[in-house]
Amino acid sequence: MTERRVFLVTGLPATGKTTLARALARALAVPLLSKDGIKEPLFDTLGAADRAASRRLSDASFAVLFALADEYLGLLGAVVIEGNFRPGEHEPVLRALLSRHAPVACTQVLCRIPEPVRQQRLAARAGDAARHPGHRDGDWVAQAGVSGDDFLDLAGPRLLHAGETFDPAHSCALIHSLTNRQLV
Repeated sequence: MTERRVFLVTGLPATGKTTLARALARALAVPLLSKDGIKEPLFDTLGAADRAASRRLSDASFAVLFALADEYLGLLGAVVIEGNFRPGEHEPVLRALLSRHAPVACTQVLCRIPEPVRQQRLAARAGDAARHPGHRDGDWVAQAGVSGDDFLDLAGPRLLHAGETFDPAHSCALIHSLTNRQLV
């Protein structure tokens, strides 16, 4: 039997999580579950009048994300999960998910870029008409040191993906070498 695998891509907003997670899921030919992929339809359906409402939708999106990850892991044996996971908050549900599918290996990738570059990206997103306004990217501008810029307290390999730009193929090769075995 092939080892079950979870690839967790995390980091602050505007650090390249989604780009990396898409490349990784494509390279592994496994499903990608993205928190924002769930949250955006909720914005469209329910709206988010203020920051508190947006946070409630984030919480609901994470709950759906974890439920889908549980199902896909059981059906397919591997999944890439992407979001700005909250250290100290999301570990219990992830530990429970991993224990239900034991043995399962969890590889974390933390995306981090220099803060001035992240701030520039956030400002550009805030002015991008194609970006969903519910993300409130402008609210993130000039918020340094917010939670989410750390690995979760979970067992397994960890990779810090740092830098202003990256080559997705190179990053996927690094993740493969970090796991040091066939991925799926």
